[in-house]
Parts: sequence; structure tokens; C-alpha cells
Amino acid sequence: MTDEALLARVLQPYKEHCKYLLSADVTAREGRIAARCAFAIPESCYIDDTGHLNSVEVNICYNQMMYYLVAKSVKEGLGTGFASWTLDDFWRHQLPDILIARFAADFRRPVNPRSFTGEMEFTSVTRRAPAGGKPFLRAETAFRFQDSESGRCHGEATLAFTDVP
Repeated sequence: MTDEALLARVLQPYKEHCKYLLSADVTAREGRIAARCAFAIPESCYIDDTGHLNSVEVNICYNQMMYYLVAKSVKEGLGTGFASWTLDDFWRHQLPDILIARFAADFRRPVNPRSFTGEMEFTSVTRRAPAGGKPFLRAETAFRFQDSESGRCHGEATLAFTDVP
């Protein structure tokens, strides 16, 4: 079930016409945390209507889904990577310290941007401490988007959480 107050706060940094995440349900099973989400893009924020979900919008939707999943994980104490975080830590780190280090998406069939779903999960979260550098969290994620008309896209992203508490 979507935590409406948390969702509103997670989406606060986005321009009003770029808030695509409508709802999210977070689960934790066997040490993995995942989100199932609903999205709608009434109008693209940067280009004339293409009629399908494109890579820029996939990235924006991924960000919103990921931010919510991390915030909910912190709030509920899910997963091991964020166990020492508070929500205040998350709000402080949301924009400057959560980086997409690698992002790859594979489009199988066009996805209708007006109404579609998305899923993502953290496949691993590890703490790294490079020689002479500050510790950070490295997170591997998998995601997919689909619509009711067999449109689909999937991918993987690697995140770096810098300046971790």
C-alpha cells in the first residue's frame, strides 16, 4: 500500500508536470526489497508526444521508483544496506549523494506512457571503502515497465550512495 505522505515528500524535488509515479507497493522477501508501481505520463516534459515511453522518461520513472523504494526501506527498516539510515539521512542525501553509475534499458515493445506499471528490486547492496576514499554503498538493481497491451521494457542500473552515514 502506498504511503501517500512519503510519496509526496519523495516527489517534492520534481516539477509538478514531471511527477509520474502514482502509487507504489514495497515488499521484502528473502533479504530483497522490491517495489511495484503505477505510472502515468499525461504529457512529456521535454518533447512532443512520441506515442510511447522513451528512454528519458524511463530514466525519470526509474528515479522516482528508486527514491520511493529507498525512502520506504529506510522508514520501515527493510534491507541491510540502509539499516543505519534515518529518514532525515535520506532527505539530506536524496539528490546530491544518490548517483546512477550505470543504466541500461532494453525496449521489447512500445509502452503506452499514459498508463503503465513498473517494478524494481535491489539485487544487492554492498558497502565499499576504496583505499584513500570515503565509504559508499553500491547497489545493483533490476527494473521493468509494462502496459496492459503487452508493451514492455526492462533493464538494470547500478547506484552509488556517496557520503553515507
